[in-house]
Amino acid sequence: MIQLTDSALNAVRNAIKGASEPVQGLRIKVETGGCAGNKYMMGLVKIPEEDDEIVERDGVKVFVESGSRDLLAGVTIDFVVAIEGAGFTFDNPNATHSCSCGKSFG
Repeated sequence: MIQLTDSALNAVRNAIKGASEPVQGLRIKVETGGCAGNKYMMGLVKIPEEDDEIVERDGVKVFVESGSRDLLAGVTIDFVVAIEGAGFTFDNPNATHSCSCGKSFG
């Protein structure tokens, strides 16, 4: 379903370790919005939603919101450090177009 690169895996693992409260993993979903029509939303969660799909790699759990499964099928998430800053990037085979920042797609 979703693939995490080694860099993304380490970034999520570090975020979980650095959280002020215990969390189980990272939840990802797609919402309407952004400059290309849909935007990625991510955040650490204490407990997944009941119908979330769970993707686990090397002990790190990613919870995929049920309504976003089709839009996120086959996505590769990376964490990139560049001159402009650091952040997650998404390689989404379901996107027909995306904005220049890579945070939204259509």
